[in-house]
Amino acid sequence: MKQQMMMAAVLAALAGQALAEDVVVYSARAEQLLKPLADAYQKETGVTVKLVSDKEGPLMERMRAEGRNSPADLLLTVDAGNLWQAEQMGLLRAVKSPTLDANIPAHLRDPGGQWYGLSIRARTIFYNTQKVKPAQLSSYADLADPKWKGKLCLRTSKKVYNQSLVGMMLSELGPAKTEQTVKGWVANLATAPFPDDTKLLEAIAAGQCEVGIANTYYYGRLMEKSPKLPLGIFWADQAGKGAHVNISGAGVARHAKNEKGAVKFLEWLSSAKAQNLFADVNLEYPVNPKVKPDARVAAWGDFKHNYINVSHAGARQAEAVKLMDRAGYK
Repeated sequence: MKQQMMMAAVLAALAGQALAEDVVVYSARAEQLLKPLADAYQKETGVTVKLVSDKEGPLMERMRAEGRNSPADLLLTVDAGNLWQAEQMGLLRAVKSPTLDANIPAHLRDPGGQWYGLSIRARTIFYNTQKVKPAQLSSYADLADPKWKGKLCLRTSKKVYNQSLVGMMLSELGPAKTEQTVKGWVANLATAPFPDDTKLLEAIAAGQCEVGIANTYYYGRLMEKSPKLPLGIFWADQAGKGAHVNISGAGVARHAKNEKGAVKFLEWLSSAKAQNLFADVNLEYPVNPKVKPDARVAAWGDFKHNYINVSHAGARQAEAVKLMDRAGYK
Protein backbone atom coordinates (compact mmCIF):
# COMPACT_ATOMS: atom_id res chain seq x y z
CA MET A 1 0.00 0.00 0.00
CA LYS A 2 2.81 2.36 0.94
CA GLN A 3 4.60 1.55 -2.33
CA GLN A 4 1.43 2.30 -4.31
CA MET A 5 1.05 5.64 -2.55
CA MET A 6 4.66 6.53 -3.32
CA MET A 7 4.16 5.59 -6.97
CA ALA A 8 0.99 7.69 -7.15
CA ALA A 9 2.88 10.65 -5.68
CA VAL A 10 5.67 10.26 -8.25
CA LEU A 11 3.16 10.06 -11.11
CA ALA A 12 1.33 13.13 -9.80
CA ALA A 13 4.61 15.03 -9.59
CA LEU A 14 5.52 14.02 -13.13
CA ALA A 15 2.08 15.03 -14.37
CA GLY A 16 2.44 18.40 -12.65
CA GLN A 17 5.85 18.87 -14.21
CA ALA A 18 4.47 18.06 -17.68
CA LEU A 19 1.60 20.47 -17.11
CA ALA A 20 4.03 23.19 -16.06
CA GLU A 21 5.84 22.83 -19.37
CA ASP A 22 2.71 23.71 -21.33
CA VAL A 23 2.50 27.31 -22.49
CA VAL A 24 -0.98 28.82 -22.53
CA VAL A 25 -1.34 31.58 -25.12
CA TYR A 26 -4.32 33.93 -25.15
CA SER A 27 -4.31 34.89 -28.82
CA ALA A 28 -6.21 37.55 -30.76
CA ARG A 29 -4.41 36.46 -33.92
CA ALA A 30 -6.51 34.15 -36.12
CA GLU A 31 -5.98 30.58 -34.91
CA GLN A 32 -5.18 29.27 -38.40
CA LEU A 33 -2.24 31.71 -38.48
CA LEU A 34 -0.81 30.67 -35.12
CA LYS A 35 -1.51 26.93 -34.95
CA PRO A 36 1.24 25.98 -37.46
CA LEU A 37 3.74 27.75 -35.19
CA ALA A 38 2.41 26.03 -32.09
CA ASP A 39 2.71 22.68 -33.85
CA ALA A 40 6.24 23.44 -35.08
CA TYR A 41 7.33 24.50 -31.59
CA GLN A 42 5.91 21.35 -30.04
CA LYS A 43 7.66 19.21 -32.65
CA GLU A 44 10.98 20.93 -31.97
CA THR A 45 10.84 21.19 -28.17
CA GLY A 46 8.17 18.78 -26.97
CA VAL A 47 6.37 21.69 -25.28
CA THR A 48 2.65 21.97 -25.93
CA VAL A 49 1.35 25.44 -26.79
CA LYS A 50 -2.31 25.70 -25.83
CA LEU A 51 -4.20 28.38 -27.74
CA VAL A 52 -7.18 30.30 -26.37
CA SER A 53 -8.45 32.43 -29.25
CA ASP A 54 -10.81 35.42 -29.23
CA LYS A 55 -10.83 39.09 -30.18
CA GLU A 56 -8.44 41.30 -28.27
CA GLY A 57 -11.08 43.14 -26.20
CA PRO A 58 -12.77 40.05 -24.74
CA LEU A 59 -9.40 38.36 -24.17
CA MET A 60 -8.03 41.28 -22.16
CA GLU A 61 -11.23 41.61 -20.15
CA ARG A 62 -11.09 37.88 -19.46
CA MET A 63 -7.52 38.14 -18.21
CA ARG A 64 -8.45 41.05 -15.96
CA ALA A 65 -11.45 39.18 -14.55
CA GLU A 66 -9.41 36.02 -13.96
CA GLY A 67 -6.71 37.94 -12.10
CA ARG A 68 -4.22 35.67 -10.33
CA ASN A 69 -6.25 32.62 -11.40
CA SER A 70 -5.69 33.30 -15.10
CA PRO A 71 -4.10 30.34 -16.92
CA ALA A 72 -2.61 32.69 -19.53
CA ASP A 73 1.18 32.65 -19.84
CA LEU A 74 1.36 34.87 -22.91
CA LEU A 75 -0.94 37.44 -24.54
CA LEU A 76 -0.55 37.68 -28.30
CA THR A 77 -2.44 40.33 -30.23
CA VAL A 78 -2.30 42.76 -33.13
CA ASP A 79 -1.46 46.46 -33.00
CA ALA A 80 0.83 48.19 -30.54
CA GLY A 81 -2.18 50.16 -29.33
CA ASN A 82 -3.72 46.95 -27.98
CA LEU A 83 -0.47 45.82 -26.38
CA TRP A 84 -0.04 49.21 -24.75
CA GLN A 85 -3.60 48.97 -23.45
CA ALA A 86 -2.89 45.53 -21.98
CA GLU A 87 0.15 47.00 -20.25
CA GLN A 88 -1.94 49.84 -18.81
CA MET A 89 -4.51 47.31 -17.55
CA GLY A 90 -1.76 45.56 -15.58
CA LEU A 91 -2.06 42.35 -17.60
CA LEU A 92 1.62 42.00 -18.52
CA ARG A 93 4.94 41.71 -16.72
CA ALA A 94 8.33 43.05 -17.77
CA VAL A 95 10.89 40.50 -18.88
CA LYS A 96 14.58 40.84 -19.60
CA SER A 97 15.84 38.83 -22.54
CA PRO A 98 19.08 39.54 -24.43
CA THR A 99 17.71 37.30 -27.20
CA LEU A 100 14.57 39.40 -27.66
CA ASP A 101 16.58 42.62 -27.48
CA ALA A 102 18.94 41.29 -30.18
CA ASN A 103 16.19 40.02 -32.48
CA ILE A 104 13.65 42.84 -32.20
CA PRO A 105 14.56 46.48 -33.01
CA ALA A 106 14.05 48.90 -30.14
CA HIS A 107 11.29 50.92 -31.85
CA LEU A 108 9.20 47.74 -32.27
CA ARG A 109 9.05 46.77 -28.60
CA ASP A 110 8.01 48.28 -25.29
CA PRO A 111 10.86 50.31 -23.75
CA GLY A 112 10.08 48.62 -20.43
CA GLY A 113 10.13 45.07 -21.81
CA GLN A 114 6.44 44.33 -21.27
CA TRP A 115 5.70 43.47 -24.91
CA TYR A 116 7.56 42.75 -28.13
CA GLY A 117 6.70 43.02 -31.81
CA LEU A 118 6.75 39.77 -33.79
CA SER A 119 5.74 40.93 -37.26
CA ILE A 120 5.46 44.25 -39.06
CA ARG A 121 2.52 45.56 -41.05
CA ALA A 122 2.72 48.86 -42.92
CA ARG A 123 -0.33 51.12 -43.18
CA THR A 124 0.23 53.07 -46.33
CA ILE A 125 -1.44 54.56 -49.42
CA PHE A 126 -3.16 52.59 -52.18
CA TYR A 127 -4.44 53.97 -55.47
CA ASN A 128 -6.34 53.13 -58.65
CA THR A 129 -3.64 52.66 -61.29
CA GLN A 130 -6.04 53.74 -64.07
CA LYS A 131 -6.84 57.07 -62.43
CA VAL A 132 -3.78 58.10 -60.40
CA LYS A 133 -0.08 58.31 -61.18
CA PRO A 134 2.41 57.65 -58.36
CA ALA A 135 3.94 61.10 -58.94
CA GLN A 136 0.67 62.61 -57.68
CA LEU A 137 1.10 60.97 -54.29
CA SER A 138 3.39 61.83 -51.40
CA SER A 139 2.21 61.70 -47.77
CA TYR A 140 -0.69 60.98 -45.46
CA ALA A 141 -1.08 64.72 -44.89
CA ASP A 142 -1.22 65.34 -48.66
CA LEU A 143 -4.44 63.30 -48.83
CA ALA A 144 -6.07 66.23 -46.99
CA ASP A 145 -5.35 68.50 -49.98
CA PRO A 146 -8.51 69.66 -51.83
CA LYS A 147 -7.16 68.03 -55.02
CA TRP A 148 -8.41 64.73 -53.55
CA LYS A 149 -11.94 66.00 -52.82
CA GLY A 150 -14.44 63.25 -53.53
CA LYS A 151 -11.62 60.81 -54.28
CA LEU A 152 -10.55 59.47 -50.87
CA CYS A 153 -11.65 56.26 -49.13
CA LEU A 154 -10.96 55.50 -45.46
CA ARG A 155 -11.73 52.73 -43.02
CA THR A 156 -13.81 53.65 -39.99
CA SER A 157 -12.13 55.60 -37.21
CA LYS A 158 -13.45 52.98 -34.78
CA LYS A 159 -10.74 50.54 -35.90
CA VAL A 160 -7.59 50.54 -33.77
CA TYR A 161 -5.39 50.59 -36.90
CA ASN A 162 -6.56 54.12 -37.72
CA GLN A 163 -6.48 55.20 -34.08
CA SER A 164 -2.85 54.12 -33.96
CA LEU A 165 -2.01 55.92 -37.20
CA VAL A 166 -3.51 59.18 -35.91
CA GLY A 167 -1.82 58.64 -32.53
CA MET A 168 1.56 58.37 -34.23
CA MET A 169 0.78 61.48 -36.28
CA LEU A 170 0.02 63.35 -33.06
CA SER A 171 3.48 62.49 -31.75
CA GLU A 172 5.14 63.65 -34.94
CA LEU A 173 3.05 66.48 -36.34
CA GLY A 174 1.50 67.83 -33.15
CA PRO A 175 -2.24 68.27 -32.40
CA ALA A 176 -2.92 71.26 -34.67
CA LYS A 177 -1.39 69.82 -37.84
CA THR A 178 -2.87 66.38 -37.19
CA GLU A 179 -6.39 67.76 -36.66
CA GLN A 180 -6.07 69.88 -39.80
CA THR A 181 -5.06 66.76 -41.72
CA VAL A 182 -7.89 64.58 -40.40
CA LYS A 183 -10.45 67.31 -41.13
CA GLY A 184 -9.06 67.47 -44.65
CA TRP A 185 -9.47 63.71 -45.01
CA VAL A 186 -13.10 63.95 -43.96
CA ALA A 187 -13.72 66.77 -46.44
CA ASN A 188 -12.24 64.67 -49.23
CA LEU A 189 -14.19 61.45 -48.60
CA ALA A 190 -15.92 59.93 -51.62
CA THR A 191 -18.20 57.85 -49.41
CA ALA A 192 -18.78 56.90 -45.79
CA PRO A 193 -15.86 55.08 -44.13
CA PHE A 194 -15.66 51.34 -44.71
CA PRO A 195 -15.88 48.62 -42.05
CA ASP A 196 -12.71 46.89 -43.26
CA ASP A 197 -9.65 47.38 -45.47
CA THR A 198 -10.67 44.78 -48.05
CA LYS A 199 -13.91 46.59 -48.92
CA LEU A 200 -11.96 49.86 -49.06
CA LEU A 201 -9.44 48.42 -51.54
CA GLU A 202 -12.23 46.91 -53.64
CA ALA A 203 -13.88 50.35 -53.80
CA ILE A 204 -10.63 51.90 -55.04
CA ALA A 205 -10.28 49.21 -57.70
CA ALA A 206 -13.91 49.73 -58.78
CA GLY A 207 -13.36 53.48 -59.19
CA GLN A 208 -15.68 54.44 -56.34
CA CYS A 209 -12.71 56.42 -55.05
CA GLU A 210 -9.14 56.83 -56.26
CA VAL A 211 -6.93 56.67 -53.17
CA GLY A 212 -7.06 55.30 -49.64
CA ILE A 213 -5.11 54.06 -46.61
CA ALA A 214 -4.90 50.37 -45.70
CA ASN A 215 -2.65 47.69 -44.21
CA THR A 216 -0.35 46.00 -46.70
CA TYR A 217 -1.42 42.42 -46.01
CA TYR A 218 -5.02 43.17 -47.04
CA TYR A 219 -3.64 44.31 -50.39
CA GLY A 220 -1.55 41.14 -50.65
CA ARG A 221 -4.52 38.88 -49.96
CA LEU A 222 -6.76 40.70 -52.43
CA MET A 223 -4.20 40.74 -55.23
CA GLU A 224 -3.55 37.02 -54.81
CA LYS A 225 -7.26 36.44 -55.29
CA SER A 226 -7.70 38.98 -58.12
CA PRO A 227 -4.26 39.84 -59.56
CA LYS A 228 -5.64 41.97 -62.42
CA LEU A 229 -7.27 44.57 -60.19
CA PRO A 230 -6.07 48.13 -60.99
CA LEU A 231 -4.54 48.61 -57.53
CA GLY A 232 -1.14 50.05 -56.75
CA ILE A 233 0.79 50.43 -53.51
CA PHE A 234 2.53 53.70 -52.67
CA TRP A 235 4.93 54.07 -49.77
CA ALA A 236 3.87 57.18 -47.87
CA ASP A 237 6.16 59.90 -46.52
CA GLN A 238 9.33 58.65 -48.17
CA ALA A 239 10.62 62.22 -48.33
CA GLY A 240 9.86 62.59 -44.62
CA LYS A 241 9.99 60.20 -41.66
CA GLY A 242 8.76 57.18 -43.63
CA ALA A 243 5.65 55.02 -43.88
CA HIS A 244 3.68 54.21 -40.73
CA VAL A 245 4.32 50.71 -39.43
CA ASN A 246 2.67 48.76 -36.67
CA ILE A 247 3.09 45.27 -35.27
CA SER A 248 1.51 42.11 -34.11
CA GLY A 249 3.24 41.09 -30.91
CA ALA A 250 3.08 39.52 -27.49
CA GLY A 251 3.82 40.00 -23.82
CA VAL A 252 4.21 37.64 -20.88
CA ALA A 253 1.10 37.56 -18.69
CA ARG A 254 1.41 39.19 -15.28
CA HIS A 255 0.21 36.04 -13.51
CA ALA A 256 1.92 33.55 -15.83
CA LYS A 257 2.32 30.15 -14.21
CA ASN A 258 5.05 29.27 -16.70
CA GLU A 259 6.98 32.50 -17.16
CA LYS A 260 10.17 30.76 -18.32
CA GLY A 261 8.25 28.73 -20.86
CA ALA A 262 6.46 31.84 -22.13
CA VAL A 263 9.75 33.72 -22.56
CA LYS A 264 11.33 30.77 -24.38
CA PHE A 265 8.38 30.56 -26.77
CA LEU A 266 8.52 34.32 -27.33
CA GLU A 267 12.26 34.11 -28.04
CA TRP A 268 11.64 31.26 -30.46
CA LEU A 269 8.98 33.31 -32.28
CA SER A 270 11.55 36.08 -32.76
CA SER A 271 14.20 33.69 -34.12
CA ALA A 272 15.16 33.30 -37.76
CA LYS A 273 13.65 29.81 -37.95
CA ALA A 274 10.22 30.98 -36.80
CA GLN A 275 9.98 34.49 -38.21
CA ASN A 276 9.04 33.49 -41.73
CA LEU A 277 6.48 31.04 -40.38
CA PHE A 278 4.95 33.84 -38.31
CA ALA A 279 5.04 36.63 -40.91
CA ASP A 280 4.70 34.91 -44.29
CA VAL A 281 1.39 33.21 -43.62
CA ASN A 282 -0.30 36.62 -43.29
CA LEU A 283 1.85 38.45 -45.85
CA GLU A 284 3.55 40.57 -43.18
CA TYR A 285 7.16 41.61 -42.72
CA PRO A 286 9.44 39.78 -40.27
CA VAL A 287 10.30 41.91 -37.26
CA ASN A 288 13.78 40.36 -37.08
CA PRO A 289 15.91 42.43 -39.50
CA LYS A 290 18.09 39.41 -40.28
CA VAL A 291 15.15 37.63 -41.88
CA LYS A 292 14.02 38.41 -45.42
CA PRO A 293 10.31 38.80 -46.17
CA ASP A 294 8.40 36.37 -48.33
CA ALA A 295 9.00 36.88 -52.08
CA ARG A 296 5.39 38.02 -52.53
CA VAL A 297 5.90 40.76 -49.94
CA ALA A 298 9.38 41.68 -51.18
CA ALA A 299 7.86 42.25 -54.65
CA TRP A 300 6.11 45.36 -53.31
CA GLY A 301 9.52 47.05 -53.17
CA ASP A 302 11.77 48.46 -50.50
CA PHE A 303 10.60 51.40 -48.44
CA LYS A 304 11.69 53.63 -45.59
CA HIS A 305 9.56 53.05 -42.54
CA ASN A 306 9.04 55.36 -39.61
CA TYR A 307 11.29 54.64 -36.63
CA ILE A 308 9.20 56.31 -33.93
CA ASN A 309 8.56 53.80 -31.15
CA VAL A 310 5.24 52.06 -31.78
CA SER A 311 4.28 52.57 -28.12
CA HIS A 312 3.17 56.06 -29.18
CA ALA A 313 0.25 54.37 -30.96
CA GLY A 314 -1.16 53.44 -27.56
CA ALA A 315 0.01 56.40 -25.52
CA ARG A 316 -1.80 58.84 -27.83
CA GLN A 317 -4.78 56.59 -28.58
CA ALA A 318 -7.36 58.31 -26.36
CA GLU A 319 -6.27 61.71 -27.68
CA ALA A 320 -6.50 60.38 -31.24
CA VAL A 321 -10.07 59.16 -30.71
CA LYS A 322 -11.17 62.55 -29.36
CA LEU A 323 -9.47 64.33 -32.25
CA MET A 324 -11.19 62.13 -34.84
CA ASP A 325 -14.54 62.76 -33.16
CA ARG A 326 -13.98 66.53 -33.32
CA ALA A 327 -13.00 66.25 -36.97
CA GLY A 328 -16.19 64.37 -37.83
CA TYR A 329 -14.31 61.21 -38.79
CA LYS A 330 -16.83 58.42 -38.16
